[in-house]
Amino acid sequence: MKFKFTLLCILAFASYHNSLGQNPRKPVDYVDVFIGTSNSRWMLGPHATMPFGMIQLGPDNQGNVWMGGYEYAINSISGFSHLHAWTMGGLRMMPTTADLVLEDKSVDSPYKGANAGYHSRILKETEKAFPGYYSVHLYDHEVTAEMTATTRCGFQKYTFPKKKESRILVDLLFPTEWDYGFKVNDATITKVSDTEIEGYARCISGPWSSWNEYTLHFVLQFSKPFQAMNGWNEGKETKNLEKIAGKNDIGVYVTYETEKEEVIMVKSGISLVSVQQARLNLETELAPFGWNFTSAVDHARTTWNDLLSKITVEGGAEEDKTKFYTNLYRSYSAKQTWNDVNGKYRDACERVQQLPAGVDIYGGDAFWNTFWNLNGLWSLISPEIMKNWVLTQLELYDKTGWTSKGPAGLEYSAIMEGSHEMALLLSAYQKGIYTDTPEKIYQAMKKKVTRTGTAHECGGHAGNEQLDDYIRYGYMPMEAGVTCKTLDYAYDDWCVAQMAKAIGNKKDYKYFSQRSQNYKNAFHPELKYVVPKAKNGQWKTDFDVFSNQGFIEGNSWQYSIYVPHDAEGLIKLIGKDLFNKRLEEGFEKSQEHRFAAHAFDRTSGQSAEYYINHGNEVNMQAAWLFNYSGKPWLTQKYTRAIMDAFYGASPYHGWEGDEDEGQMGAWFVMSALGFFEMDGGCSEAPELDISSPLFEKITIRLDGNYYAGREFVIEAKNNSKENIYIQSALLNGRPLPTCRLKFKDLVEGGKLELTMGPAPNPDWGKTQ
Repeated sequence: MKFKFTLLCILAFASYHNSLGQNPRKPVDYVDVFIGTSNSRWMLGPHATMPFGMIQLGPDNQGNVWMGGYEYAINSISGFSHLHAWTMGGLRMMPTTADLVLEDKSVDSPYKGANAGYHSRILKETEKAFPGYYSVHLYDHEVTAEMTATTRCGFQKYTFPKKKESRILVDLLFPTEWDYGFKVNDATITKVSDTEIEGYARCISGPWSSWNEYTLHFVLQFSKPFQAMNGWNEGKETKNLEKIAGKNDIGVYVTYETEKEEVIMVKSGISLVSVQQARLNLETELAPFGWNFTSAVDHARTTWNDLLSKITVEGGAEEDKTKFYTNLYRSYSAKQTWNDVNGKYRDACERVQQLPAGVDIYGGDAFWNTFWNLNGLWSLISPEIMKNWVLTQLELYDKTGWTSKGPAGLEYSAIMEGSHEMALLLSAYQKGIYTDTPEKIYQAMKKKVTRTGTAHECGGHAGNEQLDDYIRYGYMPMEAGVTCKTLDYAYDDWCVAQMAKAIGNKKDYKYFSQRSQNYKNAFHPELKYVVPKAKNGQWKTDFDVFSNQGFIEGNSWQYSIYVPHDAEGLIKLIGKDLFNKRLEEGFEKSQEHRFAAHAFDRTSGQSAEYYINHGNEVNMQAAWLFNYSGKPWLTQKYTRAIMDAFYGASPYHGWEGDEDEGQMGAWFVMSALGFFEMDGGCSEAPELDISSPLFEKITIRLDGNYYAGREFVIEAKNNSKENIYIQSALLNGRPLPTCRLKFKDLVEGGKLELTMGPAPNPDWGKTQ
């Protein structure tokens, strides 16, 4: 007996050991979708979504407020909505069993009585989520709600209690992110059968974003026939409906008698084109799963894991792996695919268009400075997405006349400064990702820097505002626009110059290269700071280097190190010693603030002594500038410091700023690899800056459809929290004395070997 017991123990231990070896944690297992969801944006809740999903299906619990949507610290849920795109919302659902309430009251309103809303408190310990899945128990309705998604469809599973009347509400008007909310100008919901309803809602985002008018079409299919469909419109309830039409507050609810732990599932397909297209999306993407909810969850999880597995990291802290894969996930989870499964979509003029087979069209918030992070990451591990972004912009150019700097819903948002979608077009060309139509790319780019921005005939605003003033004066006069436009427009000019050179247009290359030097006209010759200047050439007299008057989401100190295309020229203009003194002082004084300007207000005229603000796009290159000023060991020091301090691994500390649909996430991922693209990967032979990787070994799997190499490996020998400084480097066995790596060398495959140590090696990587 003793021998048998010992043998059983040995076998059990061996089985357990083998199971660990066979089932190590996958990249998807490291993602924590709750990180940063306190004080986050509408687009970044714990939603069930797919990479670039049209649907982000998940919980809302706030009213019409800035940064509304989901707040982790609130232990209530208002409902589960399908669209969480920038300036766009739509189609909320909520299972209910408590007293019938048809209003979406604030979650801090009573849960019973005349003033109750249909929201519910939740048991926080039951709230679970991972990429492609979300679930929670609704305490007041005694319902467990689970949800998953495909690219264009939602799939929900509700487990009800025993009730004479259980309901599933469909609400078309509810709070989104902005304090004035979005409106429903026209809507219809129709009962197709006792297991299916269909409808549409013609929505508009609100006064600030009234250019974004769209019609959300939907089809809902239920796993169990409902007893009746009832509805409401502007406070009036109607029972046993076949159809309801109206505007503003409008919705329906279907009723059931349920047994204890009875499961009712709902499939939803959406489209911006038509109800028929929504049904096609649903039938194409969800029909293969039948009513097998678990299979749909597994499919979403596998899809995410396949993408996240493009990069494998080894060694280092488990928390760093959580931060790495969560930030990688965020880089793909907040922008949208807007075409249906057969390639149909609606353009900015609301005309139905048809894409070629195999092409997707994307939308989202601005491309403001995505050239530093997102573009590089997409290029590296998902060049197909970069190609589709290029085709998206060319499609907009063909069909509605301009590329778009912020194509939310495929409209012309005019959000943020410059037209940095041009950097994406150029980078994709320079890297060989898309080279089919260079002349068209050039003409689309050139239009942006030669024709002053204007109101678009189909809504919104296209092009660069006050461009004529910039061209006339060689800078943006403070009477015409914000001073920082000079810097953004100069970078745009440089991008156009590089594309002109690529197609052999020497005249335009020379002209736009010269114009790209306009950034120098914004620098005060004695102060060596960017200072607002009038049309008559007079500098602003009451200048405050820490004020954001004349600057967008930043101040003069921060913008005075913002010249992406000419870092060497910037350092020469300021003077290397002064440049380094300022930058070192800025980092030293910013450490206590975790390199984020927490109190820095967005509105004009505010002043606060903040230096490095990694929490906004303008300053995300700051640590990498030491690679250009002769002190690359400080790039190594401060990129690691930012990854440690600025980025967290909890709902309350994810990013100390505006994550902006993956921008902050992509910076972490690229910096964890030890890479950055100062000029956006837009030069004739794109290069990556090198810094201290976060892990001991990193394997990047390359796409054979675009690149010659199979994988690129980065090994950081002796790497640790203390050994953050590069002592020496080998590229494919040969010494690499510079802190630059050619993009073509990376995608041809190979190995970068770094030897790390606890103290700087001032002789490695100096280029200045």
